[in-house]
Amino acid sequence: MSEISADLHREWTELANDVRHHRDLYYNGQPVITDGEFDALFERLKALEAEHPELAVPDSPTKEVGAPTAATSAFADVTHLERMYSLDNVFSPEELAEWLEKTPGPYLTELKIDGLSIDLVYRNGVLERAATRGDGTVGEDITANARVIEDIPHKLSGDAPALLEVRGEVFIRPEDFPELNEQRMKEGGKPFANPRNTAAGGLRQKDPADVKKRKLRMICHGIGAREGFEPETQHEAYLKLAEWGLPVSEYTKRAETAKDVQDAVKYWAEHRHDAIHEMDGLVVKVDSVAKQRQLGSTSRAPRWAIAYKYPPEEVTTKLKDIQVSVGRTGRATPYAVLEPVFVSGSTVSMATLHNQHEVKRKGVLIGDTVVVRKAGEIIPEVLGPVADLRDGTEREFVYPKECPSCGTTLAPAKEGDADWRCPNTRSCPAQLSTRLEYLASRGAFDIEALGEKGAQDLIASGVLIDEAALFDLTESDLKKSTAYTRKDGQVNAVGKKLLANLETAKQADFWRVLVALSIRHVGPTAARALAARYKSMQALLDADVNDLAETDGVGDIIAESFKEWFTVDWHRDIVDTWAAAGVRMEDDQDQDATPQTLEGLTVVVTGTLEGFSRDSAKEAILIRGGKASGSVSKKTDFVVVGDNAGSKEQKARDLGRPILNEEQFVTLLEQGPDAL
Repeated sequence: MSEISADLHREWTELANDVRHHRDLYYNGQPVITDGEFDALFERLKALEAEHPELAVPDSPTKEVGAPTAATSAFADVTHLERMYSLDNVFSPEELAEWLEKTPGPYLTELKIDGLSIDLVYRNGVLERAATRGDGTVGEDITANARVIEDIPHKLSGDAPALLEVRGEVFIRPEDFPELNEQRMKEGGKPFANPRNTAAGGLRQKDPADVKKRKLRMICHGIGAREGFEPETQHEAYLKLAEWGLPVSEYTKRAETAKDVQDAVKYWAEHRHDAIHEMDGLVVKVDSVAKQRQLGSTSRAPRWAIAYKYPPEEVTTKLKDIQVSVGRTGRATPYAVLEPVFVSGSTVSMATLHNQHEVKRKGVLIGDTVVVRKAGEIIPEVLGPVADLRDGTEREFVYPKECPSCGTTLAPAKEGDADWRCPNTRSCPAQLSTRLEYLASRGAFDIEALGEKGAQDLIASGVLIDEAALFDLTESDLKKSTAYTRKDGQVNAVGKKLLANLETAKQADFWRVLVALSIRHVGPTAARALAARYKSMQALLDADVNDLAETDGVGDIIAESFKEWFTVDWHRDIVDTWAAAGVRMEDDQDQDATPQTLEGLTVVVTGTLEGFSRDSAKEAILIRGGKASGSVSKKTDFVVVGDNAGSKEQKARDLGRPILNEEQFVTLLEQGPDAL
């Protein structure tokens, strides 16, 4: 064997061993790398074999399904009636388009559930056996545990066939996961790392009573051996499974063309967290069972199905340090300083840790390898450590006693608060700069020329000691700054734009003024409600706490926070100084008021509308007196359904709530419910 061949063989062997090791941990133990990192490892092995086919030996991990059952397993081995295959993956629109071109539809699109595969066997409608995937041929017998999962029927309804082998995925809903961790810590245990691993561990508990505590769910996504049941399409099979009482996904859609598939991929890329379960991709299947048979399978995966994998939302990286930032309300928040890592489409080097108690609860140490999840957030979150990779050099985080920005002693605002705050609210540079950024944001005054750099510069140069004098700024004031001046000391274009922005902001809607004050708990929804009811700042100041609390969407906590804010002298100075500078402190009574066609109504919008963005639909509801809710309940008055609507549409149907299309939504906005 040549030197090059020896090097290639060595590289392949190391990669293959790594894949087998991590695959075994995934199926039989505790993973130490994320799914995304495993996918990258597996793709490297595939690429190496594609470039050098002689390396693609029959027992390569690229030809294997799952992992053999562990020798130490407490469960008996069982052989599946039909082999359970894995799925091939694609990671780009181009790869998906290539697969679609050589694999004609029609198709079904299904969400790829991030859980644990299960195989169920029913004879004459009665559950006979349940097993894990194992290596696709032999799995573990977990029948007793499967029987305590509420979604798995012990007996099928109706005309069930003589034999039915069903494949599905066991998972834990994200909304149930915090409660599970809370209960586990009450019992003295360490918190679970993530829903997928918790579900996998739960399914292998020796005592079914412990399995039941995990709140496991199951959704069917395929069929194996059967007698007396020959569906023509995958879609027909799912309809029959549901008829027999087996849970199927509400998100499965028929797709006639490749474009329909690509549209579904784009939609779910933006709605990954709308589902009741965690998902990391979209599975595309040829719908026709006859065509599935014609296309057949490779040694590990069917040729008639593919999984489009989205960029990973969880990665591992090194936790270099834990530092503390101070926000606009004085909250001192620990955050992780990370070895830069690419996650969900961007490189991140910081992640939130929420508060000092969360740092202890998660058990992270400085120097740990940690799991980071982005999940749509601007700043990602550290989920927890990979404890198995510790080498003893890690150290505990010590929460500071003093504010890192101004040196004031930190303390909880109220006894029992988890968050500690800097009480130097007026002049702490960190708090003031973030308050200035917040009031300049689109949700408040929308002052484009006042960003992070500008806010910090106005404070550092002594131009502002708090936000009171903001609307009194002149060119002379800005000449003292660096961000708003040229090299010759004159005000630059950005500085002139700031002054123009401030003049425009003086005429902002009254509710935006309330938001801009950074009163704790008073966000846009509460500010709108208070402005709509009281019309002016003076009327708000005259109202007592009980009266404010009766405002729809406000309540006691917000009302008390609002009144408490005005007991501080320098807070009142801000309002008085802004008013004197010409900032509007009341609703404009001369303008025609928007008809309150939705007063007292709760409206949910789901899916994509042609004439409205998500924000503009919410705005349209709010300015007409309605409540724009994000969830469907019995109290929901109307559910507006656009294209690619998810679970909210089905929940509306289940609860019997009125469903509107976009045209009806416009009628509701313009004329109210009677016009419908």
